[in-house]
Amino acid sequence: MNYKNSLIALIVSVSSSYAGAEVINGSFENWSGGLPVGWTTIDSGISVSQNTSLTQEGESSAAINVNTATQGSTDFRQMVSVVAGQSYDFSVGVYHTEGGVKARLYVDGYQGYSNESLVNQWQQVSHTYVAGSTTDIAVGLRFYDTAGFDGSETVYVDNYQPTQTSGGGGGSGGSCSTNDVTFSLTTDNYGYETSWTLTNSASQTVASGSNYGNSTSYTENYCLDDGAYTFTINDDYGDGICCSYGNGAYDISVAGTSLVSGGSFASSESKNFTLGSSGGGSGGGSGTYTGTYYDGITAQSGYTLKTQLHNLIKNHSSQGYSALWTFYKNHSLDVYFENDGSILDIYSEKPNANDSYNFVKVTNQCGSYSGEGSCYNREHSFPKSWFGGTVEPMNSDVHHIYATDGYVNSKRSAYPYGEVASASFTSTNNSKLGSATTSLGYSGTVFEPIDEFKGDLARAYFYMATRYENVISSWQNNSTYGNAILDGSSNKVFETWQLNMLINWHNNDPVSQKEIDRNNAALDHQGNRNPFIDHPEYVDSIWGAN
Repeated sequence: MNYKNSLIALIVSVSSSYAGAEVINGSFENWSGGLPVGWTTIDSGISVSQNTSLTQEGESSAAINVNTATQGSTDFRQMVSVVAGQSYDFSVGVYHTEGGVKARLYVDGYQGYSNESLVNQWQQVSHTYVAGSTTDIAVGLRFYDTAGFDGSETVYVDNYQPTQTSGGGGGSGGSCSTNDVTFSLTTDNYGYETSWTLTNSASQTVASGSNYGNSTSYTENYCLDDGAYTFTINDDYGDGICCSYGNGAYDISVAGTSLVSGGSFASSESKNFTLGSSGGGSGGGSGTYTGTYYDGITAQSGYTLKTQLHNLIKNHSSQGYSALWTFYKNHSLDVYFENDGSILDIYSEKPNANDSYNFVKVTNQCGSYSGEGSCYNREHSFPKSWFGGTVEPMNSDVHHIYATDGYVNSKRSAYPYGEVASASFTSTNNSKLGSATTSLGYSGTVFEPIDEFKGDLARAYFYMATRYENVISSWQNNSTYGNAILDGSSNKVFETWQLNMLINWHNNDPVSQKEIDRNNAALDHQGNRNPFIDHPEYVDSIWGAN
């Protein structure tokens, strides 16, 4: 790996009530001669310029252009005074444009990296530093190339925030006027495998961490605004941080009250919580919907809440099966990943890479197919054989019918969704058909979509269980595969193995903007909404309460 060493000290003033010298111009508001005031020079491999159109806060940010493939003397630092025993929270906003370089925080040494795959959005890179002596330290950033680096890339940086906390670490020293959140992490025997991100309701990364030591405990404090947040922790090896190789754990708390915690997972786990007057863990996230659609809902939990939601969303206006083509033409386009206006096909879309093929709306609708990429059609994520065939309104209910590659759709057939141990078929975006994992609690053939769409499909299933509460208990014996997931009831609806999996998918893949947009369009199309997109916390309120 070649290192793009722009070690950048983005410095901002610290309140005089804290022991430590002032640092300069971390918000990049002051420039002179084309350079940010208070900075040293940068060599020819890296250039910096003022940007006023893309900022995290204030009127300007620094646009750092990395254009060298060799390591050189490209450091750009400033010294900061610290006092022995005092704890300082360092945090900087980073905005990646291509994902070919990553930023690494420097605080008296190299600390955590940014996530270069999070492009076109601000993320925070943070580190808590406890001063071992009263001295001056260097702070900043350094950029490293990744496999996708093409020789030139711009990364925006803004809002470097050193904030002193109480002596010895922990707490906010009275400096946080909103929510003083404590994050605690104990790594397992392979700490370098662990990374995490914390995102807000706008899917912006507000904190992250990686490159940890083995079997080590860390505690960091963050001052966060009211709102909904998603914490995601990853393990590169896929065995979590507890308990095969050590006893790792994580916890996020406010004033001693735990919001989310854990340690036993596989490759990744996401949990949601809300901060504010009703803050606390919400078991699936708190919705951001602010309209009046749910004003008549009075139940707080359990199947009573589910029935009230059923009464709200039932009797939608069925538009017919052929109307789905029009809906896809207008509302199932890729304006989220490649942003090219092609049909957003959940069985071929590659969220972090170029798609193997693209479908032109209308032109490439099926039709006949001979293999992947031939055409797109209408996939009943809840197969129509499960509810008795081409029966309305289920057969045209857009909330569970997605545009998908016709060939992959045929491979999925009417098999249940599940998690695959051994694949007999894999699509170009890694959707799989094969035998179920033994831990799933089901031994048959299943189809597994990629992680990006698992939460979408889980929420579609919770919608079906609620919208058709009055008839779904009679569907169990319509088909073998429907019988595998349905329990013959109108309340729980799903067999335990399926319900547990759907809840995990729902929690691990939070509601995205593409779902919100599709839900809004569905209201216009057929007159009802999916409550579990608007209020994802309803999943735990209904099925977690029983």
